[in-house]
Amino acid sequence: MQKITPFLWFDSQAEEAMNFYTSLFNDSRVVSIKRYPDGPLEGPMAGMEGKVLTGIFELAGQRFMALDGGPYFKFTPAISFFVSGETAEEIDAIWAKLMDGGSVLMPLQQYPFSEKFGWVQDKYGLSWQLNVGARAQKITPFLMFVGEQHGKAEEAMNFYTSLFDNSGIEHIVRYGPGQEEEEGTVTHAVFQLNGQDFMAMESSREHAFTFTEATSFYVECESQAEVDNFWHKLSAHPEAEQCGWLKDRYGLSWQIIPTALTELMNDPDPVKAKRVTEAMLQMKKIDIEALRAAYEQTTSPAQ
Repeated sequence: MQKITPFLWFDSQAEEAMNFYTSLFNDSRVVSIKRYPDGPLEGPMAGMEGKVLTGIFELAGQRFMALDGGPYFKFTPAISFFVSGETAEEIDAIWAKLMDGGSVLMPLQQYPFSEKFGWVQDKYGLSWQLNVGARAQKITPFLMFVGEQHGKAEEAMNFYTSLFDNSGIEHIVRYGPGQEEEEGTVTHAVFQLNGQDFMAMESSREHAFTFTEATSFYVECESQAEVDNFWHKLSAHPEAEQCGWLKDRYGLSWQIIPTALTELMNDPDPVKAKRVTEAMLQMKKIDIEALRAAYEQTTSPAQ
């Protein structure tokens, strides 16, 4: 099972988007949808009855997650997904579907670094880089360090690979003298976290975007000690901590989630599951003991 899962925040189109994305790739499916409880709901859940609280889907055998969270965060090209295709025909077909309601960031054509490459933003705002050239991992999260984060890509990769087992930097390609970017900065890099591929680059050009919570990385933890360890090492912005979410020193968002939370929220008893969900929404770092206390709470006959 994947240790780290890309997690996509939609306003209210998560289910539609999951169905669309699974239509793009072979070996893809919607695995499950956990919906917000029936209402009336209050507080952060007000108006979310029946929408997607947690959706799990697979693209080319890789796990992704999604939710409907309201209009608070938007996707940006700072995090895109790099798709490695075996043939130009395969890339052309995926490009045509993503371009339906989408927009071009880099035209699909030949470049010095690829026989065919294109960068597109789809109708939901999510960005994809399509490239002819097969890789074992078909879809790879791609981090673009811009603005205040420019020049920090290699530092970030070293930091991230120090956190997870079975991790390391595969290669780094740097800008040379006389190129359009600062010499020595990262034009393209591949690194692994817990055996999963990630890519990175950086750009000093002026960009009207950076990392946002719309794309986060969900880390599944087996124990409270593991939750505490990742939380302590990753969280750098206390004001961003909520419901197991945090933001690191580079502005990247993570969810540090114990497996116990999923188990308790998926209990077949809707009353217990709702209590767990409501308890989770009051937390910053997830507390497994507090979740179990909410789950086991009894209701007196007078109520």
